[in-house]
Amino acid sequence: MKKSRVVVLGSTGSIGVNTLDVIERHPDRFEVFGLTASTSVETMLAQCARHKPTYAVMVSEAHGKQLLQRCKAEGLQTQVLWGANALEMLAAHEMADIVMAAIVGAAGLAPCLAAARSGKRLLLANKEALVVGGQLFMDTVAAGGATLLPIDSEHSAVFQSLPPDPRDWASRIDKIILTASGGPFRKREPSTLRNVTPEEACAHPNWVMGRKISVDSATMMNKALEVIEARFLFGVAPAQIEVVIHPQSVIHSMVQYVDNSVVAQLGTPDMRGPIAYGLSWPERVISGAVALDFSAMSGLSFEAINTEEHKKRFPGIGLAWTAMDGPQGTTAVLNAANEVAVAAFLERRIRYDQIHHINTETLSSVRPAAPGSLDDLLGLDLQSRRAAEAVISRVGV
Repeated sequence: MKKSRVVVLGSTGSIGVNTLDVIERHPDRFEVFGLTASTSVETMLAQCARHKPTYAVMVSEAHGKQLLQRCKAEGLQTQVLWGANALEMLAAHEMADIVMAAIVGAAGLAPCLAAARSGKRLLLANKEALVVGGQLFMDTVAAGGATLLPIDSEHSAVFQSLPPDPRDWASRIDKIILTASGGPFRKREPSTLRNVTPEEACAHPNWVMGRKISVDSATMMNKALEVIEARFLFGVAPAQIEVVIHPQSVIHSMVQYVDNSVVAQLGTPDMRGPIAYGLSWPERVISGAVALDFSAMSGLSFEAINTEEHKKRFPGIGLAWTAMDGPQGTTAVLNAANEVAVAAFLERRIRYDQIHHINTETLSSVRPAAPGSLDDLLGLDLQSRRAAEAVISRVGV
């Protein structure tokens, strides 16, 4: 069997680390061709020593030169590059078969588009590529002949629950039901949320994730972004997407068919499951995730997201449908505003409860024109970030 050569964009983050773990379990099927990271030189050096990729790319020149010196000192043969052009080159490299897109935020959009144009098997763990790129991204996937497979646990679950032929989706699906854990504040009194610290917001009860994603899970903005992502991935109307809170994170998402039958995908909360499925699809391979023990489960519970109590705890979830109802590009505005707001909260420049205010104010102040290119998207992203920073400058902690 010919080995599949894998590029991991964002290899030092949690998705990247888990991807390398799955790859290492199947040395007969996969090999690491390229790795990329932003600033984690030490972790990248260790990954280069262990996996011996052909290429390693750092985002900045300073970090790239550090890694180059360290690799030379260690006698490693990995070619070290840096910068945005190197990221795109690696994502589109003719020798690469599979690209895991795990760069957090809008920074991952350009290499994702490069991989799509080059017809790669693109494993999408970067939800912002779709939230920001929207129809332009999906058109690029189609034009390049790429195979787009979702890695977010919820979207992987939906994909696994759908009919195998996408041509059957429109006629058979009634709705998609995305599950949400509820995060660390599911039962917290909404009036106390103004006092939440970054440490509390990052303490997710079920998943181990990066700080930005953890905050999004606490506010439920991650679910708002996932609703938008599902709309583009599966071609359903916004009204066909529903969110339900499922604290145990055992059912990762569901599809309700026109006959009211529901197909769900279950598993332990371990990202190696969807990663392994994306790497091996349409086959399945050992992932390293622990199997469910049904005899040990005390029960599975569900809560409506639209109760008055949850609307106060998670006001951001409704912004998904607001953004999808807006002009093309509005979802990119929402994503940029949220990235800026979460960063400001983690830097303790704003309170936790001000994240939603910044998002809504930015949506009100930016009126996008339909983006027709990557430059248009990047320009809109920058405009939205500046607008969000302007809102932050007006609010007090």
